[in-house]
Amino acid sequence: MAPSTASTAPLSSICQPLLYPRSIALVGASDDVGKTGGRPLQFLRRLGFKGTIYPINPHRAGVQGEKAWPSLSALPEVPEHVFVLSPTDSVVPTVRECADLGVKLVTILASGFSETGAEGVQREAALRTIAKDSGMRILGPSSLGVVNPGNGLMLTANAAFAEPDMPRGNVFVASHSGSMIGALVSRGKARGVGFAGLVSVGSEVDLGIGEICLATLDDPAIEGYVLFLESLRHGDAIQAFAREAAKRGKPVVAYKLGRSSAAAEMAMTHTGALAGEDDIADAFLKDLGVVRVEMLETLFEVFPLARKIPLARQGGKRVGVVTTTGGGAAMVVDQLGIRDVTVQPVSPETLVKLQAAGIPGSAGRVLDLTLAGTRYEVMKKALDILLEAPEFDLVVAVVGSSARFNPDLAVKPIIDSAGHAKPLLAMLVPDAPQALAQLTQAQIPCFRSPEACADAIASVFARRMPGTQAAVRAPGDPARLAALSEARAYELLDTLQVPHAPAVTFDIATPPATLPFDYPVVAKLCSAQIPHKTEVGGVVLGIQDAQQLSEAFATLRRNLHERAPGMECSEVLVQPMRRGLAEVLVGYRVDADAGPVIMLAAGGIWAEVMRDRSIRLAPVSVQRARDMIGEVKMLQTVSGLRGKPRGDLEALAQAIASLSQLALQPALQVSEAEVNPLMVMPEGQGVMAVDALIMKA
Repeated sequence: MAPSTASTAPLSSICQPLLYPRSIALVGASDDVGKTGGRPLQFLRRLGFKGTIYPINPHRAGVQGEKAWPSLSALPEVPEHVFVLSPTDSVVPTVRECADLGVKLVTILASGFSETGAEGVQREAALRTIAKDSGMRILGPSSLGVVNPGNGLMLTANAAFAEPDMPRGNVFVASHSGSMIGALVSRGKARGVGFAGLVSVGSEVDLGIGEICLATLDDPAIEGYVLFLESLRHGDAIQAFAREAAKRGKPVVAYKLGRSSAAAEMAMTHTGALAGEDDIADAFLKDLGVVRVEMLETLFEVFPLARKIPLARQGGKRVGVVTTTGGGAAMVVDQLGIRDVTVQPVSPETLVKLQAAGIPGSAGRVLDLTLAGTRYEVMKKALDILLEAPEFDLVVAVVGSSARFNPDLAVKPIIDSAGHAKPLLAMLVPDAPQALAQLTQAQIPCFRSPEACADAIASVFARRMPGTQAAVRAPGDPARLAALSEARAYELLDTLQVPHAPAVTFDIATPPATLPFDYPVVAKLCSAQIPHKTEVGGVVLGIQDAQQLSEAFATLRRNLHERAPGMECSEVLVQPMRRGLAEVLVGYRVDADAGPVIMLAAGGIWAEVMRDRSIRLAPVSVQRARDMIGEVKMLQTVSGLRGKPRGDLEALAQAIASLSQLALQPALQVSEAEVNPLMVMPEGQGVMAVDALIMKA
């Protein structure tokens, strides 16, 4: 089936040969359908691919009953898409021949490239050079191919596609893992879920997930995306795709490996150590409007919900639950609570309407209809009232055993309520495949477990509309980053309008007789070569007068000589001692994959102990900074609860937003910037940085 003619946008130069090639060559096609090299031809014929297929095998005149060609150059035309099935050693010459002939796109099945050592790195570099010099695009290496059920393109060696009756759908799958595209198809088929296309990107020597998905956004057959990510390689392309998908209202769902912490132990700043790889990936995906799910099973169940709650209109997060089984509903409520999603009780006004309608059961945290809810008219009336109730933004119907034994009775009222503007979900407690199939066909989000149900709801609620895009990408070589002295760091904070404590510098050999501010003060070594002053005894606190200040200078000179020999330091920075209601860390960092990020965390000595933090892509608005403040639990102590003093959280939000503006100033070449601690003063008195570390490329 060709792409719909309803769209006036032409298919991109990548999408057309990738998903809609008019001709294909299979280099290394085997006569044995049981072998990897024999599967693609068999699959293409079985699914009814209408384009021209050229099996290439120099050792056979025929392959699987069809004519085999000795080489690509012997073909009567230049194929648009070439699938290289031959061994690793033959790949580079074959790809070079494709480029010379003018092939548009090459997919490489073989592995044995950068993951195998120096020789493999050279092979990969050769492929990259061929792509760059010729303009031909390369998918792989280690790609298991690409599938488009709409036109019979089953260009894959994945044995999982030997299964007949490939289901069609409107979701495009892009995966780092080749085996996962087969697993997703088989799992989706069991749920009655089909796909608009699937692609295994492999090593991404040229084409990556982001660029492929971006190139398919104008394909009218594709209404949304599922990504299986092992990393954020080519994060800039993923970001470009996600931003465009958000503009077009096409939902993107992602499952990413790497939930465990991978913090950089040798990071120069606390920000680098606290913001682990997965923490940044999580912020990256959610800030781009991507639904990041925790469970593989949720990939199949969340898409209808993501489409029902468009990102541009995402608002309230109040969940109502109606059930025929109290135990099943309790599991859903519990799993939602673990994910910080609160189930809203039925309001008194709604309860009056339920009673007037003769709805039996009890209404507490959930509306429990008991066994009476298995009757169509009871469940339907209850759903009608709950879907109109203003206290709910989303309603979950939890159905017990009747879903398995009487699916028409249990499921029909849910299906008949699907047209309401408010999202309606179903969670079936028993194993009820018939009911699930009916709900899936009706495009109602339906779940087989409370965990998947809660995961889907929390994941959709957690995504955010993309904000301002950063202007910088390269973080700079970590080995070449240079720190600014604290005094120079304050000068940069001044340009960003981030408040800091007053500071003056003096020659390390000459303590001052007078200061422009009152005692007590702190004295610190001030040198770009000593970014972590406390580690060398470079900080003296609580200095009460000029005599103690003179003694502090002597202490700093001695510690410099004994603990940091050879380090250049000619200045001491002096500041007045300040105490706030709370201490926080605000850190900025350019991540190699995600780009600029901003982090707010519990500060001072607690930064790495508590790991209480919030991360966003930079830059952030003041409103997004307010959201970050709400996520740091320590700051609840200064939010005015129970009569406690309230900190100046609005000034903190402004400071976070201001520091994040580094993302829009590439000329400053700042790779990392950290204020720790930033003192949060009482409300109306602002915030104040009392230490800063800035690393420049």
